[in-house]
Amino acid sequence: MKPLKELLHPVVTWKFWKELIIMTLGMAVGAAAVYYFLMPSKLIIGSISGLSIVLAEIFGGKIKVSIIVTVINAVLLLLAWLLIGAEFGAKTVYTALILGPLLDFWEKVMPYESLMEAGATSVMNDPWFDLLCFVLLLSISQSILFQINASTGGLDILAKIVNKYLHFDIGMSVTIAGAMICCSAFAINPFRMVVIGLIGTWINGVVVDYFTDALNRKKKVCIISKDHEAIREFITHELQRGCSLYHLEGGFTGDERIEVVALLTKHEYSDLFTFMKEHKYEGFVTASNVSEVYGRWNLHKTKKA
Repeated sequence: MKPLKELLHPVVTWKFWKELIIMTLGMAVGAAAVYYFLMPSKLIIGSISGLSIVLAEIFGGKIKVSIIVTVINAVLLLLAWLLIGAEFGAKTVYTALILGPLLDFWEKVMPYESLMEAGATSVMNDPWFDLLCFVLLLSISQSILFQINASTGGLDILAKIVNKYLHFDIGMSVTIAGAMICCSAFAINPFRMVVIGLIGTWINGVVVDYFTDALNRKKKVCIISKDHEAIREFITHELQRGCSLYHLEGGFTGDERIEVVALLTKHEYSDLFTFMKEHKYEGFVTASNVSEVYGRWNLHKTKKA
């Protein structure tokens, strides 16, 4: 049996507590989106929260949405463990199970009734505005969680089960699972509200992709310059990034040159340009956006004294 100190090591690190705080804040934003914009309007988006609202209405409001969310997520986590295996870590368990308690938290802190005008049927009193506010907040929440390799659980778990047993790709699995949940809204909503929910499910996917790409975006910088050695030194030592050197021959002049290629954050890209201007280094520079990076990427650079 491993020593207690070794078993507890993962939970006594700063990384663990930092990610726990980020997951809690991210889920708090997602819970606010559900509580303030889905529950009052009864909009059903393709999510476990949407399904929970339908079930709460079917039971005549005798069971709270927060309780149904917690129960469904617990069942899905059990099914995932039985049907898929131990590929879902503690992050998914934590985020899936705190959604219900966070819904209760927002209800106690600021009930949505206090934000609704007299005679209004929802916080924004318009299903399209409720939809847009929900999608914006939920997309921010999901983007935050994706940055630390976490998710909101629920629909993600259901999609992976569909993916494994019906052999659809994961994107199609999410769409199918979400559409099925949206269609369950026919039990409590008119056709118009169901269509709004389906559109909202699609918009949510688009907005999540946008936020995720924006947060992950890097700059691929290509520099052809006679001062390539000084530029390489700055990138590797000051910016602490790797780079590649390519030997080129000019098609017009026939001159031999070295091209420096590096992958930088937007801030590092700005620092590199400032460095070149300060030293009056000339060169031909091109830059393009990169949304995904696989392989070795230095996330935790050594701080300089």
